[in-house]
Amino acid sequence: MKALIIYDSFFGNTEKVARTIGDGLIGRMEVEVQRVSDVKPEQLAGLDLLIVGSPTRAFRSSPAVSNFLRRIPPNSLQGIKAAGFDTRISASDTNPRVLSFLMSLFGYAAKPISEKLRKKGAQIVIAPEGFFVSGTEGPLKEAELERAAAWAKQIIAASSTTQ
Repeated sequence: MKALIIYDSFFGNTEKVARTIGDGLIGRMEVEVQRVSDVKPEQLAGLDLLIVGSPTRAFRSSPAVSNFLRRIPPNSLQGIKAAGFDTRISASDTNPRVLSFLMSLFGYAAKPISEKLRKKGAQIVIAPEGFFVSGTEGPLKEAELERAAAWAKQIIAASSTTQ
């Protein structure tokens, strides 16, 4: 089985999560982890699993991730299992009332990433996930890399049951 984890990262936090997820898949499949700007369209051919991650910026994925997802041809992800994740600031690190209201209106990046993958034909195998950073630039909150490793194991389990 072949997996590709694509990410964008501004301060290194999303990259750390992507690499941790990749490490969690090693031994179960062939894994590549790449920054979205380095991915070539032909790398999507022959994949079994595609995971896409982005920092949440202005309530959405980064422009590079959005552009990448937009450029994927319709139905070209048929037969590929997929998942989306993001890094985000916790409501408890800001004004919780204001952020909660804005999040109810606009959300985070992971859910739209997963939805765009699904619309391109991928089978979403696990609910989108968010990993928390402290402040705009991070670092990742304590135990988030452990959560990312656990999420990778959940992806493996979900992928094997959704044949």
